[in-house]
Amino acid sequence: MTSEATCPFRAWVEVDQGAIAHNARLLRQAVGPHVKLMAVVKANGYGHGAMITAKAAREGGAAAFAVASLAEAIALRRGGLQEPILVLGHLGQVEEAHTCLRWQLLPTISTLDQAQLFHGVASHWGTCLPIHINLDTGMGRLGAPWQEGVAMVQAIQKLDGLQVQGLYSHLATADAVNPTLMEQQQQRFDHVLAALTNQQPWPAPMPWRHLANSAATMVDPGLHYDMVRVGLALYGHAPAEHLDGVLPLRPAMAVRARVTLIKSVPAGTGISYGHMHHTERPSRLAVLAIGYGDGVPRLLSGRMGVLHGGQWLPQVGAITMDQIIIDATDHPQLHTGAVVTLLGRDGAASISPRQWSQACGTIPWEILCGFSSRLPRLITPCSKHHDDHLPMS
Repeated sequence: MTSEATCPFRAWVEVDQGAIAHNARLLRQAVGPHVKLMAVVKANGYGHGAMITAKAAREGGAAAFAVASLAEAIALRRGGLQEPILVLGHLGQVEEAHTCLRWQLLPTISTLDQAQLFHGVASHWGTCLPIHINLDTGMGRLGAPWQEGVAMVQAIQKLDGLQVQGLYSHLATADAVNPTLMEQQQQRFDHVLAALTNQQPWPAPMPWRHLANSAATMVDPGLHYDMVRVGLALYGHAPAEHLDGVLPLRPAMAVRARVTLIKSVPAGTGISYGHMHHTERPSRLAVLAIGYGDGVPRLLSGRMGVLHGGQWLPQVGAITMDQIIIDATDHPQLHTGAVVTLLGRDGAASISPRQWSQACGTIPWEILCGFSSRLPRLITPCSKHHDDHLPMS
């Protein structure tokens, strides 16, 4: 935890690169030496910082990376990442095909028309572009219908401007307790793979087959294939409560803020917009300069708290864009300038993204991705101790 004396910011996100590298190593060990780890670093590395996450994941053994957009992929290339980068989002413009060639990116192909467009651009430049084909086995989003998978793959294999480097699908319910849909999607994926192998042997090298997300990676080795695509677990969180403890993951993010003002108010005082809260006794209130403009959901108003010295202090009143208010009546040791923890560990106590998501009816992924760029990221490098933080630009 950053000390009160060394951090000049009003509020910040701490990112432990060592934890990300640790989690990547755990996942690599879980899948074994013959399965590659693809680290999903979209949405600014789930709020942790894409380049920071990618470097740590690479140190932990990640062999490839996945993002949602070309802009995210280009940022990684400009940051010096040379490993394969898969763009999961749909790309269908000529300019996007040129961009994939220029930056050596792997586009996802979901339609034959899209494949022909990319083939035309690659052929124009006299080169061959590696691609990954996405099959829709039950997600109902991107991807070619799995029933058309065999015909589509065979048609694309005839396009000399494209190389099928990967074949994948996206699980819809891998984190559910009931595995029925996940098993159905796996059966559909296996059906396509078996049909392709039986009708025409794959040319060397064999394309990467990948289906598993974090949950599937943790629950069933039969879902690992040649590669797993891991997001949430990389950042230290199990995708569901029934998966807690499957791997000793280390959370990589903490969110902290400094007390900017302490004031005393009488009983019956209305607090914040709409007076959602009235003090029931004379109260000592602490103001933190962080709010929903930074990524603290307004839905958490009156449903969250912070930690200081391992003790819980409740939040009161409406969360505003730039400020939240803490009831410090029972904590006279709290002073102006003190650092409190909104997410993460403080002594023996901790607050998790899942606690926030359950309180406001969402999911941990949204909580992590929601912290805005105006919160500086302070980085604990993989090779440093946990109290040695460096500011990230």
